[in-house]
Amino acid sequence: MKYIFLLYCLVFSVSGFGQKSKIDFKNIEKNLKDPKSPYNYEKLIFKFKGLPKSLDSIEAQHLYYGRNFRDIVSTEDESFKNLAEAFKNKDWDNSISLGKALYYKDPTNLDVLLILLRSYDAKQDVNNFVHHLSQFRLLTDAIRSSGDGKTEKTAYNVNSMGDEYILLNMMNIGLDYTRSSKELKDGILDAWEKENNKIYIKVLYLGINIKN
Repeated sequence: MKYIFLLYCLVFSVSGFGQKSKIDFKNIEKNLKDPKSPYNYEKLIFKFKGLPKSLDSIEAQHLYYGRNFRDIVSTEDESFKNLAEAFKNKDWDNSISLGKALYYKDPTNLDVLLILLRSYDAKQDVNNFVHHLSQFRLLTDAIRSSGDGKTEKTAYNVNSMGDEYILLNMMNIGLDYTRSSKELKDGILDAWEKENNKIYIKVLYLGINIKN
């Protein structure tokens, strides 16, 4: 496998996801905590880990944006820093070992999933690569369904700056774009501009609980 193939798959998946739907964060929080709801977190995460392709766009939205209402792994956590260091050094075996441990704690973490994808790609582990690619696509499709990025009101919504840069890379938006930002009561609105092309991305701040 080649990493360029991974990027092609991700871009193709994101650009092909056309449905846009308004996000009801309060409803997502309520559903995830309700054991009787079909969108209860334990029910969704069970499907996500086992059969990610069986989840629909609403379920994906609950899993991705529901991270704002759960304990998650921080990039400042020592265990994540160790994972990043192993990945930087191309220590694929250690990257997989450390990545699997963090995946167990925080299975919808895009940073962790992307590192696992790169590591399994390097090890030519097709089965694990394809499985995690399905999970990654599901979550990034949820981001793309949040808006079209063409106006402030229809900005893409992401949970973190790290997720914002993942989305930018998938959309082939790089250093030749200029960024301007403004603070909102529930996040930061970034505008990325190059000539006549302008993309809006909102980085949410909804009182995330970080597990260290």
